[in-house]
Amino acid sequence: MNLNMFEQFTSPEMLTIPTALLSILIPTLLIHHKPKLLGNRMTTAIVWLLKTTMLNMTNQLTLGGQKWCRILISLLFFILVGNMLGLLPYTFASTSQLSMNMAMAIPLWMATVITGMINKPSTTLAHMLPEGSPTPLIPFMIMIETISLLMRPLALGVRLTANITAGHLLMTMVSSTMLNFINTHITLSLLTWALLLLLTLLELAVACIQAYVFVLLIILYLQENT
Repeated sequence: MNLNMFEQFTSPEMLTIPTALLSILIPTLLIHHKPKLLGNRMTTAIVWLLKTTMLNMTNQLTLGGQKWCRILISLLFFILVGNMLGLLPYTFASTSQLSMNMAMAIPLWMATVITGMINKPSTTLAHMLPEGSPTPLIPFMIMIETISLLMRPLALGVRLTANITAGHLLMTMVSSTMLNFINTHITLSLLTWALLLLLTLLELAVACIQAYVFVLLIILYLQENT
C-alpha cells in the first residue's frame, strides 16, 4: 500500500513536467475542430446540455440574476471537468484542493452579498434579523446570522473538497487492497475489483452532483440578493 495515501492529491510529473497540464487538454480531443455548417453528435449534446441547464437556472432567478447565467454555466462545466479529470490515471483533481475551491467560493459569495447591498440594502439587512425575534435576543440573533453568512463560502469550499477527497481516498484504499490480493486470494481480488468498479461509478455520479450542488447554492445566494 502507499506510504502516504494523500500523495495522489499531488500533481504527478513526467520528466519534471506536470502531467496535469496535459490532462486539461483531454476534453479538447472530444470536440472536432473541422469547420462545418452542421454540428456532430458531441456538439449537439453540449448545446442541449447548455440549453437545459440555462433554462433551469433562469427559472429560479430574477431578471437581474439572469445576467449571471454565463458565469454560472462556465463555473458548472469548470468544476465538472475538474472532477472528471481527477478520475483518470496520472491526472490531478484540482477540485480536491481547498485553496482552489475557496478561491472560487469566496469571490462568488462576496459578489452576491455586494449585489444585494447595492440593489436592495433594506431587504439584505433584514435577513440578518429573523421576523418575530424577541427584543432581548436581537443582538444575539444578529450575531448568529452574521456568523452563518460568513460561514457560507467556507461551507461551499469544504463540501466540495471533502466529497472529492473522500471518494479518491476510498478508491485508493480499495485498489491497493485489490493489488495485494491478486497473488494470494483470487476470489477476494475479484470481489474487491467489483467493489472498485461500483465505487468508480459512484464517483462519476458524485463528480456531477457536486458540481451541480456548488452552482445551485450560488444560485440560492444570488436569489436572495436580486
